[in-house]
Amino acid sequence: MADKAAADYLKGHHDDFRNRYFEFLRIPSQSALTAHRADMARAAEWVAAALRAAGCPTAEIVPTEGHPVVYGEWLVGKDRPTALVYGHYDVQPADPVDLWETAPFEPTVRNGRIYARGAADDKRLYCTIMALEAVARTAGKPACNLKFMFEGEEEIGSPSLPGFLREHRGRLACDVLLSADGSMFDFERPSLTLAYKGIASCQIDVRGARVDLHSGGHGGGVANPLHALATILASMHDADGRISVAGFYSDVKPITAAEKADIASVPFDEEAYRRDLQVPALFGEVGYTTLERQWARPTLEVNGMWGGFQGDGSKTVLPREAHAKITCRLVADQDPDRILDLIEAHLRSHTPPGVTATLHRFPGKAKPYMMPRDLPEVKIAADVLEDIYGVAPLYTRAGGTLPVTQMVQDTLGVWTVGLAPKGENVHAPNEFMLEKDLERGARVFADFWQAYGAGR
Repeated sequence: MADKAAADYLKGHHDDFRNRYFEFLRIPSQSALTAHRADMARAAEWVAAALRAAGCPTAEIVPTEGHPVVYGEWLVGKDRPTALVYGHYDVQPADPVDLWETAPFEPTVRNGRIYARGAADDKRLYCTIMALEAVARTAGKPACNLKFMFEGEEEIGSPSLPGFLREHRGRLACDVLLSADGSMFDFERPSLTLAYKGIASCQIDVRGARVDLHSGGHGGGVANPLHALATILASMHDADGRISVAGFYSDVKPITAAEKADIASVPFDEEAYRRDLQVPALFGEVGYTTLERQWARPTLEVNGMWGGFQGDGSKTVLPREAHAKITCRLVADQDPDRILDLIEAHLRSHTPPGVTATLHRFPGKAKPYMMPRDLPEVKIAADVLEDIYGVAPLYTRAGGTLPVTQMVQDTLGVWTVGLAPKGENVHAPNEFMLEKDLERGARVFADFWQAYGAGR
């Protein structure tokens, strides 16, 4: 199964690949920040040029309503299966910059780790380009048809991707999507992620009087929006961590005994996890393990809340408004729009008197995704991972969201197999990947293509 010639090529060109990867990492392609639109365009150009240099016959930049998609293809035969390779060239903002040990957009190697913003999420997509070059230089062409779709908006919810998929459905036709996004369970224990959570996001705005009021002159006579907001948010969970929004769990697919066994087989030490986070206790919905709650049960989390005086010292003010941001991570078969409808209904029935409360829905929603374990592509991926890592992969889920998975399932009708190596400190300061995973990650893709094309 292993493509030894490609592996030898990757090993022999390690330094060159690393240097080119560092060029990519130096581009501050932060999609959330409008000041970096030019950097986003530069990153797209870099990826397209890298695909061409690797040998991809077709590589172009396709405009969208937002940041462009880099598309490439290498079709070797109608009798061969087709894999669509996905990744994203945009990254999270680097803030807070002062918590980075080295500059976030100046890649640095320390203790065998490459530190930089995007090193793990998701400029690792470069591993697929390395794999393509290794295959092109050694075999002349890949063993299966390859298509590449690298977007620039994943970190802002992929708002342009559904339209792109619909518009180019015929061109993107494939048998499987291989994701260079996501992560393995551990650096030396590979995994295959069978499910990602969906997401629904909103903001609650509570308003009272027309202006801020003196708390002495008006306190006790006018409702305080901050108090009202606290009451509303507290009403959304019970004391056992269960979400109290009526109907929230009505579409949740129960965890089967087999799924519970898969989750229980993952080597996870809850006490070590607690100590590492430095919290006095773990908390969540009663009746489930920590991994079951994180991977297979939905959540409703308050991500931020504000209102009134925020400066040093005291200001005796009764604020006119208060706000909170909420995200819900969803599991099969929950629908983001229905969940936001339920939260809005809860808001109407739980807003205290004396204030008004409204719900603002954010774009970037995503449906949850869960694929069968017995797919042929999953078996191929498991064999490839075991061959390269020397140990059989775990079957896991993710508490995070990978919007492309369900979008592709809905639009193209294919499943997504994640093959990205593990990264750490994703979305946080000092993000890194292992330097050896540049080569190892590329080998995974090269070997999968070889096995897939051979019909294994």
